[in-house]
Amino acid sequence: MSSFINRLREQSALLKKRIAFPDATDARTLRASLILNDLGICSPILIGIRREIEQIAVEHGLSIGQIPIVEPINSPEFEEYALKFAERRAEKGMTLEQAREYIKNPLYYAGMMADSNVVDGCVAGSLSTTGDVLRAGIQTVGIEKGISVVSSFFLMVFADKILCYTDCGVVPEPNEEQLADIALSAARNFQKITNVEPRIAFLSFSTWGSAEHPAVLKVRRAALIFHDKAPTVISDGELQADAALIPEIANRKAPNSAVGGNANILVFPDLNAGNISYKLTERLAGAQALGPIIQGLNRPYCDLSRGCSVEDIVNIAAICSLMV
Repeated sequence: MSSFINRLREQSALLKKRIAFPDATDARTLRASLILNDLGICSPILIGIRREIEQIAVEHGLSIGQIPIVEPINSPEFEEYALKFAERRAEKGMTLEQAREYIKNPLYYAGMMADSNVVDGCVAGSLSTTGDVLRAGIQTVGIEKGISVVSSFFLMVFADKILCYTDCGVVPEPNEEQLADIALSAARNFQKITNVEPRIAFLSFSTWGSAEHPAVLKVRRAALIFHDKAPTVISDGELQADAALIPEIANRKAPNSAVGGNANILVFPDLNAGNISYKLTERLAGAQALGPIIQGLNRPYCDLSRGCSVEDIVNIAAICSLMV
């Protein structure tokens, strides 16, 4: 395990956050909750039908008696959450009866717990699809004020550094305003998680006007919008990847760039570029990819790959705690 992962876990343990797990009928989630509880990384809370969760535990020889289980339909807060959810979705035509059906779903119940500050964040996705997790998060905790889009980021862990790649998992073709907000969300989360000052590069196939194209213009405008929103955050764009990451090349291609070839947050112009880049970095450069981690919500609601390992769940829970 890398020193960075150890540090994440240690920092999370100091915060003692309460994290809800809606995919609690997954043995990996149960194993992860035991590790999280035993190591004190966070206080896990399992959401779902108790007998089903306990049956899965028995089948896998797991003793989960020390982990709280919240059963939505039998919870004292069920009706309160349903009413609150119905009121929030009334303009969409939602009735109280329909809201009750949603709140029976552990994804939505967990989100309402986070919205009500009963838990600090949620981690799901080992069983649920990304689309279902995103919908539950958006409809319960809502989108962060001043942010136009929900997106994601990866932490790329190298032996000697940590980079943030965004967005590599959610928004296929962000416009310039969305691209700026993706960068803003990533800057906030990167600093919370790593305690390192963000240095943001808006990536393109052009550096400082070396090429002209509508795709370049979008990145250039996004960088300007970001600078207006967050003038104290170090940022630059448009930059090619080598000018963003290598000081010697930055000195030639973008002299006096604020980033100076030392970017730690790479903002990709679209999902094609971001997704391809993170997978190449992981497979060819040997970096460990942590994510995709959902950002842009009022409260952390983190998604997992359905192919995740127990260790992945533990690590994302630690990151979720640090994002609060």
